[in-house]
Amino acid sequence: MSELKTSEYANIYIGGDEGANAVMTSMEAAEYLKMHVKTVCRLAKEGKIPAKKVGSEWRFLKNVLDKWLAEEMG
Repeated sequence: MSELKTSEYANIYIGGDEGANAVMTSMEAAEYLKMHVKTVCRLAKEGKIPAKKVGSEWRFLKNVLDKWLAEEMG
């Protein structure tokens, strides 16, 4: 097994498609959605945006955010 550098952990993926199943932090999700990070966290806490809390941090799946955004705009 090859050794991974810390920087290689920056993008975590679930499954085979790297882009669609990317796991994002609240800051990454906010940047992706063009929203303020506090707004993203508030919406996640209120259950208005799909997210999971891992410890004290929110995590977002890119493909789930894409689907949510399409439904909100549709």
